[in-house]
Amino acid sequence: MTQKTDMNIFEQMESEVRSYCRSFPTVFTKAKGHKMWDEEGKEYIDFFSGAGALNYGHNDPLMKEKLVDYIMSDGITHSLDMGTTQKAIFLQEFNDTILKPRDMNYKVMFPGPTGTNTVESALKLARKVTGRTDIISFTNGFHGMTIGALSVTGNSFKRKGAGIPLTNTVTMPYDNFVSEELDTLEYLERFLDDGGSGVAIPAAIILETVQGEGGINAARFEWLKKVEDICKRWDILLIVDDVQAGIGRTGTFFSFEKAGIKPDIVCLSKSISGYGIPLALTLIKPEYDIWEPGEHNGTFRGNNHAFVTATAALSYWKDDSFEKKIAKQSERIYSFLEEIVAKYPQLEGQVRGRGFMVGVCSAKEGLAESVAKEAFARGLIMETAGPNDEVFKLFPPLTITDEGLEQGFRIIEEAVESAVNPKELVANA
Repeated sequence: MTQKTDMNIFEQMESEVRSYCRSFPTVFTKAKGHKMWDEEGKEYIDFFSGAGALNYGHNDPLMKEKLVDYIMSDGITHSLDMGTTQKAIFLQEFNDTILKPRDMNYKVMFPGPTGTNTVESALKLARKVTGRTDIISFTNGFHGMTIGALSVTGNSFKRKGAGIPLTNTVTMPYDNFVSEELDTLEYLERFLDDGGSGVAIPAAIILETVQGEGGINAARFEWLKKVEDICKRWDILLIVDDVQAGIGRTGTFFSFEKAGIKPDIVCLSKSISGYGIPLALTLIKPEYDIWEPGEHNGTFRGNNHAFVTATAALSYWKDDSFEKKIAKQSERIYSFLEEIVAKYPQLEGQVRGRGFMVGVCSAKEGLAESVAKEAFARGLIMETAGPNDEVFKLFPPLTITDEGLEQGFRIIEEAVESAVNPKELVANA
């Protein structure tokens, strides 16, 4: 019999900064597809997907096979930015499968292994290109936990963790931040137009098309198009942070495709490796790729294991069948959430998001957290989002079966029922 892990080891040895293990208090030991198992043998449906790092599920068979073969052949693991066969293969496949079919022309930068690394590189490059210092970001945006990325992040709790003033940024209201009637970009343009506004013309505007940590707020496509128009008019670089919303999470490979925009810089990480292996890309329009050699670098930017799995992951995008599957299941997910909101008015809920990046915002304090907690007790993993954790957030892997979705939906409805009617359940027990 396998010896069980003593949970006290985490309390004794690991920093107090740990968070997800507090929401999911068990020890996981195995994962496959859309399922995970803990040491007790309990099965969980994963509607979390590594916070968007596992869009293709756990241990995808093709990626695993390619990775094992590569390791067993003594393929290069670590290479900084030296040339390797596997990096060349990935770059060629990425260009042929993703960029060319979408009529996109970008240079690919490997800034380091994480999402915050790609955001930092984008901010630095925008300032270098324009010679300006300020960046415009949006309310409830989240872009990472290092100092530069934190400066364009809206969450006050996370910003406070920096311990120093976060400067050279201006926060503007995101789409529908105030109300559906207020055009937030008219407000932004007024600041740019008026020399007395106190807002200088920025180097860049950075945004998420759907705000993940900020509460699953989805910007309208026409709003995104107008942001691009403003950037062109004022010679401002447009940075789209697609770390969480990209790689199919909102329905298309890039989250901004249906808006008809082409950002100057695109930030990718999380699921770009396909397998949960750290990898990040910064996509740069060629005319802005003015880095000096070594001006931005990182020890672990040449993760060849990630190049192997990332190349294999691109096979999902060789034709439109995967995108059609995502679109069909997205409709089912959204309609399920609308049914839940209608059936349980006690939620005071609102459905938010796009594609496989959706959730329910509850006006009742603490209710979304209760739903997530009840779901976990019943064998489903999902997290909350928003400045007050007011949204329970559905992030199933894009590869999930229809049966897996429906099984997850049943657990979520049970969790909602338990959260909104706890006394009735006790009385009927």
